Amino acid sequence: MKNENEENRIIQNLKDAGCDNDTITAFVEDVRKQNITQGLQLLSIHRQTLLDNLHKEQKQIDCLDYLIYKIKKQTGNR
Repeated sequence: MKNENEENRIIQNLKDAGCDNDTITAFVEDVRKQNITQGLQLLSIHRQTLLDNLHKEQKQIDCLDYLIYKIKKQTGNR
């Protein structure tokens, strides 16, 4: 990395993205070793995990919305 300040910004960004310490450490090491392809692969894996969780939670919200709709329809509440 160019400098310590840039590295700190990247680390903070990874924390904000929900990366765990192992992922952050591995990514920083990959970048230091200029193994960018492997570092990007780590980020892609984390991104896919976040996306999978998002889809799971969206399905849960959809289930609740359907239940609310059915109850309101049965009771006449709108």
